[in-house]
Amino acid sequence: MIEELRLSGLGVIDEAVLPLGPGLTVLTGETGAGKTMVVTALGLLLGARADSGVLRAGADQASVEARWLIPQAGPVAARIDEVGGALDAAGHGAASLVLSRSVSADGRSRASAGGRSVPAGLLAELGEHLVVLHGQSEQLRLKSPAAQRHLLDAYAGPDHQAALAAYRDAYQQWRAEAEELQRLQAELAERAREAEALRLDIDELERINPRVGEDIEIAAQIETLSRREDLRLAASTAHSALSDESMDGRDATGLLDAARRQLERVAGVDPALEPILEQLAALSYQAAELAASLGGYVAGLDSDAAVELEELQQRRAELTQLERRYGSLEAALKHMSTGSARLFELDGDTSRIDALTASVTARYDDLRSRARALLTTRREAADRLAEAVTAELAALAMPNARLHVVVTEETEIGPDGADQIALLLQPHPGSEPRPLGKGASGGELSRLMLALEVVIAETDPVPTFIFDEVDAGVGGAAAIEVGRRLARLARTAQVIVVTHLAQVAAFADNHVTVVKDGSGAVSTSSLRSLQGEERVAEMARLLSGLAESDSAQEHARELLYRAGASGVPGGPAPSWEQHSA
Repeated sequence: MIEELRLSGLGVIDEAVLPLGPGLTVLTGETGAGKTMVVTALGLLLGARADSGVLRAGADQASVEARWLIPQAGPVAARIDEVGGALDAAGHGAASLVLSRSVSADGRSRASAGGRSVPAGLLAELGEHLVVLHGQSEQLRLKSPAAQRHLLDAYAGPDHQAALAAYRDAYQQWRAEAEELQRLQAELAERAREAEALRLDIDELERINPRVGEDIEIAAQIETLSRREDLRLAASTAHSALSDESMDGRDATGLLDAARRQLERVAGVDPALEPILEQLAALSYQAAELAASLGGYVAGLDSDAAVELEELQQRRAELTQLERRYGSLEAALKHMSTGSARLFELDGDTSRIDALTASVTARYDDLRSRARALLTTRREAADRLAEAVTAELAALAMPNARLHVVVTEETEIGPDGADQIALLLQPHPGSEPRPLGKGASGGELSRLMLALEVVIAETDPVPTFIFDEVDAGVGGAAAIEVGRRLARLARTAQVIVVTHLAQVAAFADNHVTVVKDGSGAVSTSSLRSLQGEERVAEMARLLSGLAESDSAQEHARELLYRAGASGVPGGPAPSWEQHSA
């Protein structure tokens, strides 16, 4: 409930405070006095687009501030807590919330909730829980299929709404899986190509099986093997010097043998030669052993060096190819590791597609079942809503009109089910029911909208309703019935109405008039809550344009009396319910 509304620099309003309260509050005043600016102000507080055109001439800024009374435990309080705003305790489980909005001359706007700066979108989000605002634009919105569906779902009751919420959750899950399945199927060929390329890479890497640092080791081995010829030549020459038959005994072994034979021939002549002969024999044996060792070394070099060098060169070529392709052996080994994981993922996509296909099919079947259940409850609610609203229309001077709520099953499922909702108005028996946008006048739409709100409020209560000239195109007895319905709506909600009709104003619990001062501006002193003779005079002005006319005032008293208004001069009035039949 809105407790107070403060306006500054808005349209014709300079500074004004509008006291509000429970029940039905009616705003009246002469044309151009600023009544509609109150609705504009509330629209700004509910997140409407900011427009510098709403500023009062000469003002640098327009600002609006309202104090709401809300439950301490509820979605609005929880949202304010999330954004770091503050609430003031108001007792009895209620809290006071201050919302504000300002618009500068350059069109920029600032919003705050609970003393915290917030985006205007948050005000719109909060407004969905706080207020239902009705004006000409809202009548146009009533023509949209989405708004008509929302009305029917609200009327269908909490069980239907819970089923609808569950359907929407299931629909989102189905859509998410269906989109993933579509993506996987579209990318199937590309993934197959990627998997084949990875498989070839990994097969090659596993075949080559490189080691970190192996290229450096092979380079060193090749360097060593490349010098084997020098080694072989040196060893062969040394071997020839020690033992070579082609040298005719001039090699070291042959010379030592020749020397030994010479000394053996004369060894018996002088015993002193014996140790020398022994040393010479030992040298001869050692030379023979060295020659044999060198011969074996040279033979070994000749047998395996060329083969080993060729193998190493081939291995280095494979490693070089990997380095050129991946940048380094480390990168090649990393590719083998990550590629194996990716290949496992890609090979698993087929099973994922199979699992998703089964899941999407099962979810779709479940959605069809849920959609049929929603269709059934919507059709039941549609019949009840049509009957209830038709009865209200009869009381609103449309006795021959009938509302038809048509629910048509669709072949395709959507986020709200598998049906279409259409509100059709049949002006009189025998006429063809037509969509609201084609078969209803502005006055008929106003009364239909009010009838819908009165009926739906019984199952989907809203804290505050705001009506901007809901009585447009209505007069006489129909206007009185509009007032009665607004008063009925005010039993369970705060209702604020901008009106030009005394028949509607008569039912107000709080009648506020907006009057321009001598300068043409509206200030705080221009907003007055009317009682007694002041209210009678304003009612007379609404009836005839002459506030001081005796006949108009008499008519005004009768209206107030029949509406059950308290404080009517001339005696106590009966409760308005006595006249609501």
